[in-house]
Amino acid sequence: MSQELAIMLISFIALLCLRVPIAFVLGLATLIAAVALNYSNIAQTLASDLANGIDSFALLAIPFFILAGELMGSGGLARRLIDLATALVGRLPGGLALVNTVTCMLFGAISGSAVAAVSGIGGILIPEMKKKGYDRDFNIAITSSAATTGLLIPPSNTMIVYATVASNVSVAALFLAGILPGILIGLGIMLVALVICQSRGYGKAKTHVTPPSFWRTVFRAFPSLLLVIIVLGGILGGIFTATEASAIAVLWALLLGCVFYREIKLTDLSAITLRAARTTAVVLFLVASSYAMSRLLTQEQVPQQVSAALLSISENPLILLLMINLILLGVGVFMDITPAVLIFTPILLPIALTLGIDPIHFGIIIIANLSIGLLTPPVGTCLFVGAGVGGSDIIKVSRAMLPFYLVMTVALLAITYWTPLSMTLPDLFIHAESGK
Repeated sequence: MSQELAIMLISFIALLCLRVPIAFVLGLATLIAAVALNYSNIAQTLASDLANGIDSFALLAIPFFILAGELMGSGGLARRLIDLATALVGRLPGGLALVNTVTCMLFGAISGSAVAAVSGIGGILIPEMKKKGYDRDFNIAITSSAATTGLLIPPSNTMIVYATVASNVSVAALFLAGILPGILIGLGIMLVALVICQSRGYGKAKTHVTPPSFWRTVFRAFPSLLLVIIVLGGILGGIFTATEASAIAVLWALLLGCVFYREIKLTDLSAITLRAARTTAVVLFLVASSYAMSRLLTQEQVPQQVSAALLSISENPLILLLMINLILLGVGVFMDITPAVLIFTPILLPIALTLGIDPIHFGIIIIANLSIGLLTPPVGTCLFVGAGVGGSDIIKVSRAMLPFYLVMTVALLAITYWTPLSMTLPDLFIHAESGK
């Protein structure tokens, strides 16, 4: 590494330690490196890079999906999904823990936000589970863990970000690739919850649902679930693009919240739109500043240097994939998922391509790794939100997280080394498309 890039790295770490917002950290570290490298027209070049970073039609999907998620979160979706999950798995041992997991998976997938799932579902189920005798820290741990599955189960803003950075990656294929890995992680979390509930005697009182009440619950929740069907079906059927699907998701969420469920008033729309705009501004500023840093790193051939360094250690794909996983897990401890995807995709993707790994499969590996990072201190966003919602201490919740860390790591290894888990559905889609 050159002296100038070392200065950028030191600046990056120092600014992070000073708790400067990550988007400004990326921009300032890039600026410092550009000055150290004696680039000409630095201000003009940096401004151009920031503008080019968000000059993408695919990125238009992000503000629409964020707005759809906000509308869903305010429109009574959480309670109806909880009722549906209760009807499906509430009669099993440890029913509320399983209900929590299934609901977080559904809500996280529909809203596209793990944090929204933790706050929306956790705000209802964490205290409810506490009343039924479940340990508070266990409640927070299972809610926070299950919420991250929504980053793999489509639609997912993180996948759109990855597809934009990776280039020439189909958003539709990436959406399909995340379904089975997301379900695998969710099933692993449910298995751990079931074992813990059995050993501690949680959830002995089981929920009994009559057939008429079951179908009423399904009817009430089905319009919400229909959002995923509309988005995926429309994209895969070639009816509309992912960006157009995001706009349709907003219209559907408006229809549900204002007309079908009638829990959103017209006076609420300004506050909902403002929240979505703030989140969008943060995400797109991250994308813009990350693009500037990525371009500088590419110009200085950092990806090639990292690739050469890793290949000099070993050329065994199994070992290199393990090393990449360890790097990403370490990154996730200190960095949120969006900037990590933006920064490390251009660096690590060339290595994956050298190993013959499909960029779609590699995208799922990156997201699965960094999803675990959302649950690890000191920057674990979902962990902190969960602890805040549940009113507990991070250290206590982290201890309760240990079995969930273990099962998510096992699932990560399966995702990494068992390619069909990620690629079966995309391959079917690609073959169907080529056969038309």
